[in-house]
Amino acid sequence: MAEITAALVKELREKTGAGMMDCKKALTETGGNLDEAVDWLRKKGLSTAAKKAGRAATEGLVGVAVSDDAKAAALVEVNAETDFVAKNDMFKDFVSRVAALALANNGDLEAVRSADYGQEGRSVEDQLTHLIATIGENMSLRRVASLSVDNGVISSYIHNDVAPGLGKIGVLVALKSDAPADKLDALGKQIAMHIAAMSPQSLDVDSLDPEAIERERNVLSEQARASGKPEEIIEKMVEGRLRKFYEEVVLLQQTFVVDGETRIAKLLEVKGKEFGSPVEITGFVRFGLGEGLEKKQEDFAAEVAAVAGS
Repeated sequence: MAEITAALVKELREKTGAGMMDCKKALTETGGNLDEAVDWLRKKGLSTAAKKAGRAATEGLVGVAVSDDAKAAALVEVNAETDFVAKNDMFKDFVSRVAALALANNGDLEAVRSADYGQEGRSVEDQLTHLIATIGENMSLRRVASLSVDNGVISSYIHNDVAPGLGKIGVLVALKSDAPADKLDALGKQIAMHIAAMSPQSLDVDSLDPEAIERERNVLSEQARASGKPEEIIEKMVEGRLRKFYEEVVLLQQTFVVDGETRIAKLLEVKGKEFGSPVEITGFVRFGLGEGLEKKQEDFAAEVAAVAGS
């Protein structure tokens, strides 16, 4: 029997696209014979994953996991090719379990990928490969994030949920305060819903991407110059319009969607007085499923033709 070396396992992975543990098992079952191991994986349906790896995966689910004391939480996004897979119980279970592992690993993507999935000795990455082969679609663990507080709560919100903690948009909000946890969480969930709807780019002006500010300033300057007004007037016009821009993209300066009139910063001030303790947002995370990914474009006629030909 040939020695099952790491190099041999790596070679089999590259040939088949199967997970590391599956490759190791295949080599063990076939006495280290590479060709027979390839056939073993093919018979198990595990070597098909590589063929699917190039296909667009822009659907899927966002999952959330919150610690028992609500002082830490994590978000994950796992993509698949079709919305149909998002309704698959195996896929939903995978996203839920990965969210829990993201919480346990402080939102470290690589740590989550290599974490023990707790099933047949597979890692999360290997389990994902197994799912690809089993379900028949390309999938990817795209991103993870986590938030924690020493004093306060982490509130979460899932929009378009298909199961508890699973949906199309996920939001975490970290609230720092000595106020009662139940009151904080109720406020946090409302702010999380606001973030889901308004998609702010940053918590405050200071944390807004400088390139985004400069890009907006350049656009506003060109628009103002088109008016033909003097430079000193143009400068004032630009600053005024920048303030409007901040109100659109900065969370603390946005208008609360629940009442349509209160700034988020003012809302925190009011609630702090009501709760008897200052309330501060120390961070937030928003995952919108597939945002930033290039979605596969197919015209309706081609889709009908594809179905008719199948």
